Amino acid sequence: MENVAYVQELENFFNDVYRKRLEELAEFYPDKRSLEVDFSDIEKFNPELADELLDNPDVVLKASKEAIANLGITNVKGDLVVPNIRVVNLPEDRKKLIRDLTSVYLNKLVAVEGVITKITDVRPKLHVAEFQCKHCGRIYKIPQDEELYGKVTTPSNCACGRRDFKLIPEHSIFIDMQKMQIQEPLEALVRGEQAKNIDVWLEDDLTGRLFPGDKIEIVGVLRLIPPKKKDVAVYGVYLQAISVQKKEREFEEIEITPEEEEQIKELARDPEIYTKLVKSIAPSIYGYEKVKEAIALQLFGGTKNKVFPDGTRVRPDIHILLIGDPGTAKSQLLYYVYKLAPKAVFVGGKSSTGAGLTATAERDEFGEGGWTLKAGALVLASGGHAMIDEFDKMSPEDRDNIHEAMEQQRVSIAKAGIVTQFKTETSILAAANPKYGRFDPYSPPAEQFNIPPTILSRFDLIFPIKDILDPARDKRMAEHILSAHQVAGVMRNKTKGIMSEEELQKRVEEITPAIEPEFLRKYIAYARKYINPILTDEAIEKIKEYYAELRALGKQQNTVPITARQLEALVRLAEASARARLGDRVLLEDAERAIALHEAMMREIGVDRKTGKLDWDIIAVGQPKSKMDKVRTLLHVIKDLQKNYDMVTKDQIVEDADKYGIDKDEVDELLEILKKNGDIYSPRTGLYKVAEENE
Repeated sequence: MENVAYVQELENFFNDVYRKRLEELAEFYPDKRSLEVDFSDIEKFNPELADELLDNPDVVLKASKEAIANLGITNVKGDLVVPNIRVVNLPEDRKKLIRDLTSVYLNKLVAVEGVITKITDVRPKLHVAEFQCKHCGRIYKIPQDEELYGKVTTPSNCACGRRDFKLIPEHSIFIDMQKMQIQEPLEALVRGEQAKNIDVWLEDDLTGRLFPGDKIEIVGVLRLIPPKKKDVAVYGVYLQAISVQKKEREFEEIEITPEEEEQIKELARDPEIYTKLVKSIAPSIYGYEKVKEAIALQLFGGTKNKVFPDGTRVRPDIHILLIGDPGTAKSQLLYYVYKLAPKAVFVGGKSSTGAGLTATAERDEFGEGGWTLKAGALVLASGGHAMIDEFDKMSPEDRDNIHEAMEQQRVSIAKAGIVTQFKTETSILAAANPKYGRFDPYSPPAEQFNIPPTILSRFDLIFPIKDILDPARDKRMAEHILSAHQVAGVMRNKTKGIMSEEELQKRVEEITPAIEPEFLRKYIAYARKYINPILTDEAIEKIKEYYAELRALGKQQNTVPITARQLEALVRLAEASARARLGDRVLLEDAERAIALHEAMMREIGVDRKTGKLDWDIIAVGQPKSKMDKVRTLLHVIKDLQKNYDMVTKDQIVEDADKYGIDKDEVDELLEILKKNGDIYSPRTGLYKVAEENE
């Protein structure tokens, strides 16, 4: 088809199909200067033209502008309306993964879905260059070639026979341009694959609308990037965007057939649904039923998109922390959930920085020396789950960056003039080791966590996993692990004679998930997409009674056994319990399940070993209230002594502290806490003074 024929046919198309939209656009032109064209409309109008658009987009899109100009539609100022053509909804055979963009698709139209990982600031790009001959002064206006990756197209020769020109920037035409990098959607990958990236060029009114973490579908033309060195035959590629559409960031978009939907509803009616869910979480790992139950509820999450009348948004995602001795299968649990969750990111705390987990703005080559926004793991996992192994190995500065991401579920960036926020609507499942490698059975677990209390308190559930020497349990665990190894070997080698078929089948069932992982993934996706349960009066009353009883106990014992933050955690867990059985109401049994998990956690880490009292300050503050009371008492003792002495000796402190029931061993520990907090200091060994701000 010749170019003239293109223009004529496209003129007919726009006049017959898009005339009304063009006239509506004219009212806002040039503030609004893009026309979205559905590929299916072109295909219905002229299939041959649609095929040409796919294979020769540069020619057809250029002819489209000429065709629209021929229609003579003007805006209120009388300017001719010639908008950018934004083609959307390409056929399925042109929707590709980044890894599939081979040389076959060079200079052709393709659609790619991905998540933005980097984006530069907006810069001017030369669109129509004005050149002046340095010898005769003649002027030439040269449209720039889109295929030359930013290379400037100059006039070939001047009429005077010379080829010596200078660019006149002030008379040239520039358009906005922005570069970004997108990564393949994590849910589109087969487990074990590495997500591929590609650079994307945005122009004109496509710029300035996108941010790292946005999930988008781009329709664009695949272009070549010339090698930086001469005599190199290998080229890079980038995608020149024709249109960009934001996609939902929810992982629940997994396709579910009507037959699968019926199977999901049937499973939800099973009275053993919770038992089956627990047995579907890492069945090859022995024990940890409460941990697995909590993880199962985390996968479902609480009711989404709840907003209080004052506009406050409620976090629906559940955060869980596992702190355990080495070799207790924490990492295996994390990795199993990573494989199971429809959308997940797995990172190691030791190898991740705060920016790697959240987001940052930095200068790099990608932006030609400009500032680039980079999305971290929690932003990329938004709408899914983030597994963070070795959580305790992160530096304190890096951990501080995730406070906002965990509670407010956003990351704020203010750097180099870039002020923005990213969503981190992510459930975090983290694993860590005790401060000294293993748990000390004689010290409170919470005192052995090398994690700041401000972060610990943001986890809904914290489970210490201890390697306890118990001969009976050790024997059962060894049998379970060794049996799994034997079964795997028999199945791998197809060996017969080691055990009967009946015995093999029995052992396989013991380490096989009760619900097949692929189906469980769809079950979770269905629940998260369609089920948003509401609290019933019975559930409210149960949670309220539990909260009030603990608060009353705290008043009686002079402790803080529960706070409003844990109250909201109980609501999330109860909602997740209802979701797990596809219930649209949070019933009494759901509230009881949430309370049971919270009590299991509190028995392990929320009890002051010296007083036997429940005390959430162990987590929220890092010390039980009884110890903090003694810290304050000791500070008061030192202040009183310092009224008569310039510096106070340790013996004087021990003598006066004994009057308040604080023994010598406790004094040493409390003095260290006061020094660490900056309340006192030691000018010389064995002598102490109160810091000036505390006098």
